Amino acid sequence: MKGLTLSRVARLAVLAAIAVAPPAYAQATTLTISWWGYNGEKMKANIIEPFKKICGCDVVFETGNNADRLNKLKLRGGKGVDVIYLTDSYSQIGIQQGLFQELDRAKLPNIADLYDLAKAPQGNYGPAYTIGRVGIVYDKAKVNPPITSWSDLWRDDLKSAVTLPGITTTAGPLTVLEAGKHAGADAFEDTDKAFEAITALKPNVVKNYNTGSELVNLISTGEAKVALAQDFTLASMQAAVPTMTWASLKEGDMATLNTVNIPKGSENVELAHQFINFILSKDVQQAEAAQGVDAPVSTKVVLTPEQAKLWTYGADMIAKLGRIDYAKLNAAQSDWIDRWNEIFGM
Repeated sequence: MKGLTLSRVARLAVLAAIAVAPPAYAQATTLTISWWGYNGEKMKANIIEPFKKICGCDVVFETGNNADRLNKLKLRGGKGVDVIYLTDSYSQIGIQQGLFQELDRAKLPNIADLYDLAKAPQGNYGPAYTIGRVGIVYDKAKVNPPITSWSDLWRDDLKSAVTLPGITTTAGPLTVLEAGKHAGADAFEDTDKAFEAITALKPNVVKNYNTGSELVNLISTGEAKVALAQDFTLASMQAAVPTMTWASLKEGDMATLNTVNIPKGSENVELAHQFINFILSKDVQQAEAAQGVDAPVSTKVVLTPEQAKLWTYGADMIAKLGRIDYAKLNAAQSDWIDRWNEIFGM
C-alpha cells in the first residue's frame, strides 16, 4: 500500500465491494405486488414465504378490486408496482393503455408447461396463472329436461326462474355474446339483434346479481333455479342447494383467465420475472389447486377426482372452452351497459 493515500485506499475498497456485489434482485429489495387480497394466508404459505427464501427479498402488497388498482397504476404512469394480478378483461385495458411491458419468455421457462390457452392469451404480455369458466348452473331437482345449450335460457318453462350476472360484472357481457348467437348474429357486428334477444329473455329473468353472495342467496331461497355463473361460485351454490348442477352445454363453456403482468414502471423487472416463473411452477400450482385456491394452468398438476371437481381442469375440458375478444368487448361495453340498463333498469 506504500504510496497510496488513505482516501485512495478507501476508494479502491468501495470499488472492490461493488465488483463482487450480487445482482440487485438477490439483495434485500422489495417486490411490490398488486392483487385482490383474498386467500391471503394460503398465498403467504404457498407463494410468498417460499419465494422470499429463494430471492432474499421482501414482498409488500397493494390490494383492491381490478378497476381501482388499474386506475391507480394509470395515475402513477405505470409506476409503484412490480407485478399486477388482473382478470383478462382488465389486463386487456392495461395493455391498450400502454401500462405493461412485454415479458422476456426466456426468463419464464415454466410457461412451456402451461396449457396453450394460458401461455400468451393477450400476446407477448402476461400469462394466465389460473383459468375458470362461465356456464349455466341449474337445479336438477326442479328443471326438467336438463339444460344442454345456451339457448335453453330462453325456454318457456323457465319463466321467472333465471338469474343473470349484472352487465358490469366479469360474466355479465357474456350474456350479450350468447344472446347474439341465439339470434344468429355476432353481438359485436349486430348489437341490435343481440339486445332483441336479451329483451326476449327478460321474462325468464327473476333478477340480476352483482356479487357471489347475492347469487347464492337467490339460489338458497329458491327465488332462482337457473344461473349464468362463474365456476368458482358452484361450491357455494351446492352448499346451499345440493342439487345445483353444472350444465354440460353442447356449445361448450366460456373461458375466464386471471393474468399476471409487469408494469412499465417496475423497479425490479428481473425479480418480477422470477416471481412470475415461480407461481407458474408445478409445486405452486399443485398446492394452490389442492387447497381450493385457484385452478391450475400447469399441465404437470395432477388432482384427485375430489380435488378436480372444483375446477376447470384437464386437457379435454380446457380444449372445449370458448375465448372472448376483450379488445372488442371493452370497446363495446359502454354501449352495452346503456342498452342493458334500458331493459333491466339501473
